[in-house]
Amino acid sequence: MSDAIGDFEAGRAAWERNDLPAAEAALRRALVAAPADPAIQAALGSVLLKTGRLVEGFPLFDAWRRVPGREDKGAPKLPFPPWRGQPVAGKRVLIWSEHGFGDQIMYARFARLLVQKGAEVSWLCPPELVRLVAALGVKAMPSDQPVSLSCDFYIPSSALPLGFDLTWETLPSAPYVAAPAPRAPAARIGVMTAGNLKNLAGANRALGPDLGERLLELPGAMSLAPAATGARDFLDTADIIAGLDLVISIDTAVAHLAGAMGKPVWVLVPFVADWRWPEREPNPWYPTARIWRQGADLDWAPVVAAVEAQVRAGVA
Repeated sequence: MSDAIGDFEAGRAAWERNDLPAAEAALRRALVAAPADPAIQAALGSVLLKTGRLVEGFPLFDAWRRVPGREDKGAPKLPFPPWRGQPVAGKRVLIWSEHGFGDQIMYARFARLLVQKGAEVSWLCPPELVRLVAALGVKAMPSDQPVSLSCDFYIPSSALPLGFDLTWETLPSAPYVAAPAPRAPAARIGVMTAGNLKNLAGANRALGPDLGERLLELPGAMSLAPAATGARDFLDTADIIAGLDLVISIDTAVAHLAGAMGKPVWVLVPFVADWRWPEREPNPWYPTARIWRQGADLDWAPVVAAVEAQVRAGVA
């Protein structure tokens, strides 16, 4: 009989080694022993999503919201039917924001699909995303203000994929964010060197000041941090990105934004990358993304050196 705890720990250890077949095998054994355990379900879901089995992976991954200690991180239960693929023509669908800005930008492609299916879509989202979401043809409602939540269906943003029959080949991967007022900055390369350090993987989402400065010293480079650009929100950042030739970013919202715009983007990811950055080219979520992977030594210096060499050689 499987030892659920032991197999779960073995699966997580294999994930940390980037040994996805071993991780899947151990987590499936754990799930047989404890089929209702949300932590096991979510972990197995991550493995499946990273290996392209989206139909099976997303429902398992969605169990993260039931993991003890994470219940308050997701959307609340509302007194409306959840949307899981029902016909939406003429229906009001409310999307409730979850997770970080990058996650929401990635899932925004599905909101636009709902609009195309004839739904009247509203999205309760952070103020920083309101104008970007509105540009998708969605009614954007700032989450820091009182709003009416009347709807026919509701769905958390990270659960949007549950309503679609998805494979890597059928993902809606065409650009879906357009800049309404493109700017023409003097620079040609936008650089983002740190993500949200409060994220679960935050320690691996920052280059450190010395390595970050090396990228900012590349010819024609500029920082895309709001403190440097003066951007008020992500639509302002989109306007800036529209005038660039290339974005170089750690795994953060700027990488998702550039990918959503169809802009060439080089994404620097840690050795154990999120499932959104699988070892598959082109990237199924963002075909214009080129992924630069950290080695097993967890050292960013060789990654930065390789990026520098490519830019100085005129590849960018």
